[in-house]
Amino acid sequence: MIRGESRSQRSRAAGRSVTPYQSARNWWRRWGKETFAAYLFLLPSFLVFAVFTFFPVIFSLVICFYRWNLPRQPIYIGLDNFKWLFTDPIDAPAFRQSVFNSFYYALGGIPLNMAISLLIALFLNRHLRGVEFFRMAYFLPTITSTVAVSVVWMWIYHPADYGLLNSLLLKLGLSPQAWLRDPDLAMPALIAMGIWKGMGYNVIIFLAGLQNIPTHLYEAAEIDGAGGWDKFWRITWPLLGPTTFYILVIAVINSLKAFAQMHVMTQGGPLGRTTTIVYYLYQQGFETFRMGKASVVAAVLFALLLVLTFVQFKTVGSRVYYD
Repeated sequence: MIRGESRSQRSRAAGRSVTPYQSARNWWRRWGKETFAAYLFLLPSFLVFAVFTFFPVIFSLVICFYRWNLPRQPIYIGLDNFKWLFTDPIDAPAFRQSVFNSFYYALGGIPLNMAISLLIALFLNRHLRGVEFFRMAYFLPTITSTVAVSVVWMWIYHPADYGLLNSLLLKLGLSPQAWLRDPDLAMPALIAMGIWKGMGYNVIIFLAGLQNIPTHLYEAAEIDGAGGWDKFWRITWPLLGPTTFYILVIAVINSLKAFAQMHVMTQGGPLGRTTTIVYYLYQQGFETFRMGKASVVAAVLFALLLVLTFVQFKTVGSRVYYD
């Protein structure tokens, strides 16, 4: 009897079970409308990303395997473009020089940029009179066009006596320099300009990281008798780890992608000393119109940035302290 009742109860429960249509209808009432509205709002941004970023990247990877010298039609050649980039007696040394120049620009500018930015952020983190003005002043170069900044710095580096930097050298009794025309001075000059241009962004990020550090940690350290250096080394620096790591990753990517200042100020010269990877890509694609070879350079740059970012996450990122 009990067994029979349990079967009938199970049959009635099965009869009241929710059908797939009802389940889908309930899901639409609870979550479907909100999900559809969210995707609808994301659609314009997704379309812009797809048209101007995703599909061009895929198309660039495809034409790596073609000889496409505009205005001629593309011809499939397999891996010949990659062989050309690394074995051609003329272009391969130029590409290696561009890789060296890019790393020279990055290694010469990133450490100084980060160190100076941190010192300025520590100064601006204090409760000083008019500190808001200085924060704005340091950030202004970041939002200024790189082309406009490059034109201004060309006048600063002008080789004539009326160039601002050479005028200062003459007043100090020193001889003027051809800053952007000297193979040994051109890249350091660009590095100095890049430090000034990108410093404001790093200052703001460092300042945000400093203001997120709890003040009670410094108060406890002062009670224990810690000095300024001890507080920086044992509290500020460890807790700035995530901020510093973020700035490092972004700085490496931006430095290896540097192009505008080289194009405006030196055109890759003198003697190819300021030809970076991106500028070499520009020469292949938009000066000689060899699109297949330019795409190979872009693919190599993408792989290089991917590997460097992965290495940074595995080496530096694993040591970052997250509170």
